[in-house]
Amino acid sequence: MPRQDAAASPGTPPLGTPTAPPSASPAATPLPAALPTALPTALPTAVCVGESMAVLLPDRPGPLESVETFRLGVGGAESNVAGALAALGVPSAWISRVGDDGFGRRLLGELTARGVDVSAVAVDPHRPTGLYLKEVGGTTGDRHDLGPGRSRLHYHRRGSAAAALSPALLADPAAARLLAGARLLHLSGITAALSDDCLALLRALLAERRPGRLVSFDLNWRPALWRDRDPAVLPPLLDAADLLLLGADEAETAFGTGDPRELRRRFPSPATLVVKDAARLVTAVERDGTAVAEPALAVEVVEATGAGDAFAAGYLAGTVRGLDQRRRLRLGHLSAACALTAHGDQAELPPGPVVGALLDASPAAWAATRVAADGITSPVLPGPAHLTASTASTAPVLGTRGAR
Repeated sequence: MPRQDAAASPGTPPLGTPTAPPSASPAATPLPAALPTALPTALPTAVCVGESMAVLLPDRPGPLESVETFRLGVGGAESNVAGALAALGVPSAWISRVGDDGFGRRLLGELTARGVDVSAVAVDPHRPTGLYLKEVGGTTGDRHDLGPGRSRLHYHRRGSAAAALSPALLADPAAARLLAGARLLHLSGITAALSDDCLALLRALLAERRPGRLVSFDLNWRPALWRDRDPAVLPPLLDAADLLLLGADEAETAFGTGDPRELRRRFPSPATLVVKDAARLVTAVERDGTAVAEPALAVEVVEATGAGDAFAAGYLAGTVRGLDQRRRLRLGHLSAACALTAHGDQAELPPGPVVGALLDASPAAWAATRVAADGITSPVLPGPAHLTASTASTAPVLGTRGAR
């Protein structure tokens, strides 16, 4: 299959070190007319495998029937995590399939601009790239209006190129090269719901354990995807990961409990289980029962989309860097909070010194921190800290304070 390649940064720089050339900023530069064809000179630290799609974003809040114009973007759990990891300075790759169409080219172009290696993405000449539409709630008064701060996604993905992912991927030289060199492999439950072949791929990836490689798995429960499939396939997949991420609400729906201790008993094998209790707190429970809980930041929500993927990327970036458990959770919270203050799935990030100060803040100072679209206020900051564009060229530079 033809592939589009993107250069990856050599080595693993400190968190926040740019992973793409400064000119590769989707906010300031148009998408490249042609993508680089040279193979990356170094292997990415993190590899994310799964579906991504084109997304149509409305020009105004309110029910879809009232929208006149849509803006084209891209989105998908695994590619969102890959992009956010790159923005945090962790060289990342995304492996998937896209259609030989404009939406597929848009996906490859935007991820390349974010600093993500797409050299192992297959271009399918027969199947299309998946598509979804985002509906954003407003104050129109229409009975179909979702309401302020709420959104709904409408998917058109049946028969997509990504649904044809299968264990054959493991024999593909480009994908095998990235997987062999990764220190982190990130997967999600969405892939298991797409097709039998996709489920078989997840099973194969989870069975192929390699020394020095951490496998993270995010449940990403999507009820609509499981209407015609048996969700009983999920628990063995989740229990086979090294690091398991779940939302308390989605775990309650899928497994009958959102309690971290009960989920730890349900999934005994992962080294760490992380349970996200929406806007309240996140709890990490180790295999021996040791638990660390960290409260969420106070956020003025602009759009409640993308926070889960942003949290995962922040937490995984902290894990790769060896931060202690509390700082990993805080970095996840901060990434999620920034995502909630922006339109779209990619968060804007504060400058590196701000991030470092917040990770080291006392519990009282952390609790008093507020995140809004116009910046962050906290007792540990001399004044409001403005957010910066979420691109590799403006990523916050984080060291390893608090690493163990």
